[in-house]
Amino acid sequence: MLSIIPGNKISSLDSTYIKEEGISSWDLMERAASAFCNLLFEKLLMVPDDVFIFSGPGNNGGDGLAIARLLSLRGKKVSLIVFEQNQNCSKDYQINFEKLPSQVQVFRWDEFGFAFNDHDLIIDGIFGVGINRPVEGKYREVIEKLNEAKGIKIAIDIPSGIPSDSLLIGIAFKADYTFTFQFPKLALLFPEHAEYSGVIEVADIGIPDHFLEQFGENRYFLTGDDLKSLHLTFNRFSHKGDYGKVLLIGGSKGKVGAVLLASKAALRTGSGLVFALVPEDERLILQIGAPEVILANQDEIKGLQIFDALGVGPGWGQEIDISFYESLLKRYHKPLVIDADGLNLLSAHPRLIELVPNGSILTPHIKEFERMTGKVDHHLDRLQKARDFSEKHNVYLVLKGQFTSITCPDGRQFFNSSGNQYMATAGSGDVLTGMVTSFLGQGYPPLNAALCAVYHHGLAGELASETRLRGTIAGDIIESIPASFLKLGIA
Repeated sequence: MLSIIPGNKISSLDSTYIKEEGISSWDLMERAASAFCNLLFEKLLMVPDDVFIFSGPGNNGGDGLAIARLLSLRGKKVSLIVFEQNQNCSKDYQINFEKLPSQVQVFRWDEFGFAFNDHDLIIDGIFGVGINRPVEGKYREVIEKLNEAKGIKIAIDIPSGIPSDSLLIGIAFKADYTFTFQFPKLALLFPEHAEYSGVIEVADIGIPDHFLEQFGENRYFLTGDDLKSLHLTFNRFSHKGDYGKVLLIGGSKGKVGAVLLASKAALRTGSGLVFALVPEDERLILQIGAPEVILANQDEIKGLQIFDALGVGPGWGQEIDISFYESLLKRYHKPLVIDADGLNLLSAHPRLIELVPNGSILTPHIKEFERMTGKVDHHLDRLQKARDFSEKHNVYLVLKGQFTSITCPDGRQFFNSSGNQYMATAGSGDVLTGMVTSFLGQGYPPLNAALCAVYHHGLAGELASETRLRGTIAGDIIESIPASFLKLGIA
């Protein structure tokens, strides 16, 4: 799992790795440039012939020079735009400048015409992770022009102007893609920076995860490569009881669809037995919609411990008998999953939060989260409040959105890499609730249940949207859950 390294430690990371590997800083820069170019040809169906690279005086600019050389050697017509005399630039910048092929055209920034076509490739190598102040002067002037320009725009490591770990002040390069090296920088995961970062791709430059770990601060990026090690395995003699017995509670009148979606998602995720508790006059809808789901009776509700996991809240409404909710929390002593109105009721009745079993998984969207923790000013503040809440109440907090974050009671935070904008549809969160509950019921530790559910949920959404795009609905995500297992090679 990729450690997310703070910007102020990246220089130390690089120098320590260089020393241990017995390589030069230029060698590491060459790796980065090669990884960038390989990713470029992998992700763009057709790489434009005309390439314009803007290189600042630091090592981000040095990356740009190395990329200019490599793309030129691949037959691209490369124009390099620079800002400073070579002697005022970093050492590796100067080395790469000397290695430029003669066919690379070099322009000073104030001599360049800034005339681009729709299919030109514009690469931003002006500033890297070290910037900690607003962009000014000639750099601001150039970035403003580039943001108005036509063409395909790609940022090297991070869009120029964005600090690696905090919020943008002023302007930044607006990229269509950001090819970031080895791990995503924290600021790339902030929704406030979405218009600048574009599609984020991680370029592997060969630094192993265990080496990154020593420079991290308990923040990690979850990728598909991590999933196999998180999953439990079952054998051919396994029976439905081995796959867990779960209960989903919710579905007020007119909203039973939320429990129906959660129940079907739990089944598709592998639960052996799925029970549902819904209002008496809504039971027929559930039976017709998912005949595999068992309707819970009063005896089963009295003996909650027979269930391996509970999922509470989808479509529940806020008019329920609060004493029943209180009774659930007092009588069920295993971790459970709380979503939607289950969360809203905790916010309306804060005393109930203290009754939530340790290790439970709460899955709020941003508004539900703010009802529990108070108004937040920005995503960095939100992440800190998530840490504070999880540590205080000993729960796992799944904050839904692009790069969904999973915060642990010990302060660790994980950011999910799967999913896309087409999952922003009614019922998508109910599907996730069913998936988390399913994994928890199958015997997964709470953290692994949350990580597996979040990643498979996002991947299923990606697969479902391949042919439906903005027409994707929650039911499509459910039907693509099995394909997410196949995609990852998980039996």
